[in-house]
Amino acid sequence: MSSELWKYCGTQQEKEFLLSLNLLPSGIRERMSGEAQLALLYSLSNHTQRHYRETRIPKKGGGSRRLLVPDGLLKGVQRNILHHCLDGRSISAHACAYRRGRSPIDNAAPHAGGEKGRLLLKLDIRNFFDSILFPRVYGAAFPESLFPPAAAGLLTHLCCCYDRLPQGAPTSPAISNLVMRPFDDYIGKWCEARQITYTRYCDDLAFSGLFDAGEVYRKVRGMLEAMGFALNSRKTVVANQGMRQTVTGLVVNERVRTSAQYRRKIRQEIYYCRRYGVREHLKAVGSLSGKETEGEAATKEQAFLQSLFGRIAYVLQTEPENQEFLEYRDGCRSMLLEKERG
Repeated sequence: MSSELWKYCGTQQEKEFLLSLNLLPSGIRERMSGEAQLALLYSLSNHTQRHYRETRIPKKGGGSRRLLVPDGLLKGVQRNILHHCLDGRSISAHACAYRRGRSPIDNAAPHAGGEKGRLLLKLDIRNFFDSILFPRVYGAAFPESLFPPAAAGLLTHLCCCYDRLPQGAPTSPAISNLVMRPFDDYIGKWCEARQITYTRYCDDLAFSGLFDAGEVYRKVRGMLEAMGFALNSRKTVVANQGMRQTVTGLVVNERVRTSAQYRRKIRQEIYYCRRYGVREHLKAVGSLSGKETEGEAATKEQAFLQSLFGRIAYVLQTEPENQEFLEYRDGCRSMLLEKERG
């Protein structure tokens, strides 16, 4: 439906449209009249900041990342917005994050190998989610071609906090890809015309090929600044083939594979678990204090083994014939089964 048709949509039709989205969690929705549901949704949208708590998680490179985590009610509404309004929307082929069936490997693979002299340029968008403001969410996620204006305004308020896209809300990743689609498509075509490979994984941009890194940097910076973003110059990386080239943590000089450091860490974990046992290893690295109950210790052991199994599987995604890690996978699976049997 085009925006021209929404002008014939009256207040009652807009209410019916909103109710048809089933935004409230079913357990709440089923106990309320339509008018009461709308009243609750507008109350939420007017005071979204009251429904978030701030938390911080450590970054790999040091420091911490600020997250705004919605409470149960708002999170339930946002999940329904994601399911009913955002899932299935078209995004750029160059966007590799927050897509079903895609992983960091899919982001790295297009940059693997290549011609002699190939460069890799990596750029980072500073404060990515915080830089996506209310008007861009409104225009990209809830355009008037799909949503009547009043509904679009309500949905945008429900997905923003302090008029910004909060990192930590279930709707934010999908919305960020919709906001970035014009950039991804334009830069993607610009790069294709110059035989440059471009992918984006959330706020990480990667370019590979034979090109002038300064020219690409200036082009990207100019378009991002026009959209209200800024590059984090401290995280800019230019790597030639004589250097280790990595994209989303994966080495791409010749083919996609995990780093030697990543594999070495797994080898160490397997060695210590086999020699001393999982529990003693966790005590040695400080993950267990020795004061836990038997049940608490067993839970931490199982969580560690599940994490280790996942890391081994990640290596095998890039090297499926690696006999060493196939053996590690089987051994880790056996340890997990043993723990589950008690």
